[in-house]
Amino acid sequence: MIALVVAHFALAACAGPLVHRLGRRAFVVLALPPAAATVWALTRWNTAASGGADTWSWQWIPDYGVALALRLDALAELMVLLAAGVGALVLLYCASYFTDGTPQLGRFAGNLLAFAGAMLALVLADDLITLYVFWELTTVFSYLLIGHGSEHRHSRRSALQALVVTTLGGLAMLVGFLIIGQAAGTYRISAIVADPPETTLAVSVAVVLVLCGALSKSAIWPFSMWLPNAMAAPTPVSAYLHAAAMVKAGVYLVARLAPAFADVPVWKPVVLVLGGATMLLGGWRALRLNDLKLVLAYGTVSQLGFLTLLAGTGNRNAALAAAVMILGHALFKAPLFLVTGIVDHAAGTRDLRELSGVGRSLPYVAGVAVLAAASMAALPPLLGFAAKEAAFEALLHGSAAERWALGVVVAGSALTTAYTLRFFWGAFARKRGVPDTPVHRVGWAFLAPPALLAVLGLALGPGVGWTDRLQGAYADTLPAGPDPYHLSLWHGFGLALLLSALAWGAGVVLFLGRAHVTRLSRRIAWPTADSVFGHLLLGQERLALQVTGFIQRGSLSVYLATTLLVMLGGQLAVLMVDTPWDGAVRPRLWDNPLQGAVAALTCAAALLCLTVRRRMKAVVLAGLTGYGTALLFVVQGAPDLALTQFCVETVAMIVFVLVLRRMPVHFQETVSTWRRATRVPVALAAAATVGVGMWVAAAARTAEPAGTAMVQEVADHGLKDVVATILVDLRAWDTMGESAVLAAAAVGVTSLIYLHRRSEGSMAQDELRGRTAWSLSAHHSSRLPQGDEAAPERSWLAAGATLAPEHRSIVFEVVARLVFHPILVLSVYLLFCAESLPGGGFVAGLVAGVALITRYLAGGRFELAEAAPLQPGLFTGLGLFVSTGVALLGLAEGTVLHAFTHYGHLPVFGEYHVSTSVIFDFGVYLLVLGVVLDIVRALGAKVDRQIERAAGVLTPEGGPEVGGPLR
Repeated sequence: MIALVVAHFALAACAGPLVHRLGRRAFVVLALPPAAATVWALTRWNTAASGGADTWSWQWIPDYGVALALRLDALAELMVLLAAGVGALVLLYCASYFTDGTPQLGRFAGNLLAFAGAMLALVLADDLITLYVFWELTTVFSYLLIGHGSEHRHSRRSALQALVVTTLGGLAMLVGFLIIGQAAGTYRISAIVADPPETTLAVSVAVVLVLCGALSKSAIWPFSMWLPNAMAAPTPVSAYLHAAAMVKAGVYLVARLAPAFADVPVWKPVVLVLGGATMLLGGWRALRLNDLKLVLAYGTVSQLGFLTLLAGTGNRNAALAAAVMILGHALFKAPLFLVTGIVDHAAGTRDLRELSGVGRSLPYVAGVAVLAAASMAALPPLLGFAAKEAAFEALLHGSAAERWALGVVVAGSALTTAYTLRFFWGAFARKRGVPDTPVHRVGWAFLAPPALLAVLGLALGPGVGWTDRLQGAYADTLPAGPDPYHLSLWHGFGLALLLSALAWGAGVVLFLGRAHVTRLSRRIAWPTADSVFGHLLLGQERLALQVTGFIQRGSLSVYLATTLLVMLGGQLAVLMVDTPWDGAVRPRLWDNPLQGAVAALTCAAALLCLTVRRRMKAVVLAGLTGYGTALLFVVQGAPDLALTQFCVETVAMIVFVLVLRRMPVHFQETVSTWRRATRVPVALAAAATVGVGMWVAAAARTAEPAGTAMVQEVADHGLKDVVATILVDLRAWDTMGESAVLAAAAVGVTSLIYLHRRSEGSMAQDELRGRTAWSLSAHHSSRLPQGDEAAPERSWLAAGATLAPEHRSIVFEVVARLVFHPILVLSVYLLFCAESLPGGGFVAGLVAGVALITRYLAGGRFELAEAAPLQPGLFTGLGLFVSTGVALLGLAEGTVLHAFTHYGHLPVFGEYHVSTSVIFDFGVYLLVLGVVLDIVRALGAKVDRQIERAAGVLTPEGGPEVGGPLR
């Protein structure tokens, strides 16, 4: 099972090169995984039909009982045959539908096959969390498929609407899954169905949340607006996602959980009422539309309501009818969508008002449509008739609520007959006053997929009894009545057949009076769900703009004051209500008087920030508070933290200085006396509240501190540095996540500087034809010796000559040259000594970044380019790659980030050992170095280049000018 799922995603990843090499014929190759899944499912038919199941599982999160579990039983067998079988035929259909020159065909092909793989895994999933993961994967891939024509606004809007609706439902469903999993003590679906949790308020809420996800996925009212708009997708997508796969996921989930939760009081009212309403509303709306795909789309909405009603009724006969109806719906709705694509392809339009005489021009296409449409209208001897008869019988002998639902289903069936006739008449009939539509010839390969599905619908009508064992194996999991129903094409004359005849007759009347029905429908039409959705989004956007305009006033001080006041109010309310300081140990002012002195100086520097008006002074004072904090770490005996704090503060101050070059010298905001008098107490109160909160939190400890256990764990591995070991081993997940966040933040910040492209411009010295940015503001002195008047000058830096002589500091250049390599060596030492001494990849990366910053400050952007000729993104990406690779390497022992250590002996160096945690730390080192380099290039070198361009000292094309640069 898992091999088939993986094969879908693996071949989907190769879809681009395949399409590039084979063109549209690549779809034939891409159809192999779903075809293989279909064949495999057929070989397991007897096992599933006998009530057995094939299972596979892998412990994913053992501590929480979450496993990647797959299970093929009777219901899963049915869904696999539909998802894989129809998927293979749709992929073959694509080979004729598209041309070799279709834009972005490789991406479309990969997304379609990946969706098929996600759908296959979804219906096989036997774990709630696994099901949710693949559920959301189908949402993502459907978003990409619906929005394939992204150059059209309607496609983008439809894709976004489908994503929003189904994702919100999916999130609600996830919460429900978590509640059910906790209540049942397991997330294994088969175990929950076999032994459902006791019905409590929490379980009832969870059932409603799960139904929200299922109903939104299957476009049940009030979530039905997204499916008709999704017709903006190419026709193969509509035939697969919206007839046989994605929209069936919600119905499948209802059917899967019905044996466990159909008796929960909230289940049946939601399923029966919303399912019946959807059947009526969708069918009624289909009667007044003119686009063939929209007629089928609203018909699909109607049929999904019918399927949901049957699947959620909660008895054996209704479940049996739901299972055969799921099969029948796929076998008639998918070919109708495919036929619509053929008509659109051959005639160039889907508007039934413009189509005329197409049936005579394309008789074989019309024949396929007749078979599929007759099955949709439930005419004998097709499968749709057998399924509808089973549904009528199940509801007829059910409870009072089910008999009311039967009336709704009969009315909905009449609407189904009416819009089926409207579809066939609109697509193929010759219309009075409309000239015959010219069409081109349709090849057999184009028609074969829908023809095969339609013929299956015809064959399985008389042969529906062949499927009775399989469908019955699922239906038997629900309570059975005194007279279990068995599938057959003919059960004799009875009330069910009379109701079918009534539905056919009413449908014919509605079709014949289509003009009056259309006028009436438009006259009493309510606002569409789509328009309501659009108005809700517009209102939300306007509200967001008003709130943003009210709150976001462009003042950082206002933002900070708001944040502090909210925090202050919340914390004070909690402290006053709970009084958590009762019984708390009295805090000590300090452990060492030196701590008090450092803290006083740090506070003094922070308070002085309130009195300065020059930005540079404020940066220096803020930096002093950071250095003061680092000194507190030193006094407290935390050298790792102190070293990291010193490095971070140094890099931060340099970044601030680089930014201040493009900002006014003084603060522009004028602060009145009363505002200053207000801000100081707010800041002091917030600081005091945070301090009290920290004291209360520390004093509330009841468990033993984890420090002793961690020290012992580190010592058992022959290590000494507890902090570094925690970061790269014991809590490596946190470090990995923080590294990814750091990389994303750096990319976001620097992208604000690189508005167009990140590698804009050359870093070669030949592009400069004047002074660098660091020399433009300096007064050029003619008193300096020129040419042969001076003694021979030694170049200490590679790009030092790009600076004007009066702007150079020979002392700084010499110092930078002398300390650059030792700082790099120090960074490597800090990286590799972290097991026993203070250090680590993070602080080592910062130290290496400081070395590069030193070269930049001494020689400018060209010096930085000489010192680090590689792109920062290479270091950042390589660091993430190394860290992630080490994490995945641990899967060899069954756990992500499992640490390995190799011990060996070298002739000269003696004993040595290499640990994967050091390699992981090396990835962190590269990432931090890349982030620092990226920021320096963006806020330093990039800003320098902007200044030079504004001053006109760059060559027009970024290349050398005659005469060369001014040295």
